[in-house]
Amino acid sequence: MKPKASVLVVDDDAGMRLAMARAIRRAGYETARCENGAAALEALRARPWDAMVTDVRMPGLDGRRLLTQALALRPRLRVIVVTAFGTVEDAVSAIRRGAADYLLKPFSPEALLSALERALGGRGGGEADEERLVGDDPAFRELLDQAERAAKTDATVLITGESGTGKEVVARYIHRRSPRAAGPFVAVNCAALPAELLEAELFGVRRGAYTGADRDRDGHLKRAAGGTLLLDEIGDCPLAIQAKLLRALEEKVIVPLGAGAAEPVDLRIIAATHQDLVAAVAEGRFRKDLYFRLRVLPLAVPPLRERRGDIPALARHIAEQVAAKLGRRAPAIDRAAMNRLVRHPWPGNVRELRNVIERAVILDQDGRIGPEDLFLDSWDQPQDGDRIAPGMTIAEAERRLIERTLDAAGGNRTRASEMLGISVRTLRNKLKAFRERDAAFAAACRGGAP
Repeated sequence: MKPKASVLVVDDDAGMRLAMARAIRRAGYETARCENGAAALEALRARPWDAMVTDVRMPGLDGRRLLTQALALRPRLRVIVVTAFGTVEDAVSAIRRGAADYLLKPFSPEALLSALERALGGRGGGEADEERLVGDDPAFRELLDQAERAAKTDATVLITGESGTGKEVVARYIHRRSPRAAGPFVAVNCAALPAELLEAELFGVRRGAYTGADRDRDGHLKRAAGGTLLLDEIGDCPLAIQAKLLRALEEKVIVPLGAGAAEPVDLRIIAATHQDLVAAVAEGRFRKDLYFRLRVLPLAVPPLRERRGDIPALARHIAEQVAAKLGRRAPAIDRAAMNRLVRHPWPGNVRELRNVIERAVILDQDGRIGPEDLFLDSWDQPQDGDRIAPGMTIAEAERRLIERTLDAAGGNRTRASEMLGISVRTLRNKLKAFRERDAAFAAACRGGAP
């Protein structure tokens, strides 16, 4: 009888490793055991596994670093992390790094198998709940409109935005709505692997290319054939590899390590970065020709602090997701807690919001999230830089007053305009002028685009 799927079990505790593997095998899965992270990576290099269950706290290569490197090797791998309740932060961190699910010790065999079913059952082509783009802010809706238009073409897209804004989610959104939706979506984090490994993982290896290369192995560009390849954190890609990527983009060919000739490849490339690539070009860290080749269709994901009106809907959406994974109803977020969420500056953006809500839901005991359950840093308290002070210009004072009023209104422009005694249109025009002024200032600091 053909196994349901293949599952790697990784744990330095021999008894735990054996117990998990037995439960998984009895449920009809193919399984193999690895005593450490290094052995697991070797198993993943040898063949594509469907899922991996790994402990977090292990000597040597721990579960967090294993998760990052495993997903860089096998982007379609579904990973479930196992951690003790006292280290719930490990689980939250793992979800942020790309884990499909987590289990808190002690857990039953039924809970383990249920987590596997959820993880492997979500591998279809439908829109995963956690990948939905939630928001109604005008700037965010404009981003979605641009993404919809980009999806109809095969042009290269460059997605920029601060860390945690959801650049990969936007890339997946474009893929699902493109003519390539039936093909694979492969995400590669260019910052996750050292340069000597990144080239092999991107372009592939041919037998005999170097000591230990005993077989041909396709790279991510070949695996994404017929679909979409996301080059995440493209700003961290070494210059030597940038030259090969430029050729792949321009000529639609790749040259695996050790290959004597170029091989054709059909795929659509989306790149994403939180870095200022214009500055990187000026500093010689990024190729100018590759920058322009990637920036055919530029999309900028706004930071969460610029779309505060979306925070309540996002917070409730995340709470429902986490509660569904735990098999219980989502707790209510009370008004005081929601006000704290709306006021918070969110330097970590949507990723930070997800972290905060996930932790609150996991630890919830009474079906309600209050301010005391959020564990927010104190960045949301008024700072001296937020206050109107003698000596500043009228323009500076006006901007600070408008921004503080928007904060107090939870990002609601209609409510803020009423508080300020101006029309919504006037408020919108002033905010647009602020953004244009900031953009002009940034361009002047950079000395203009290359």
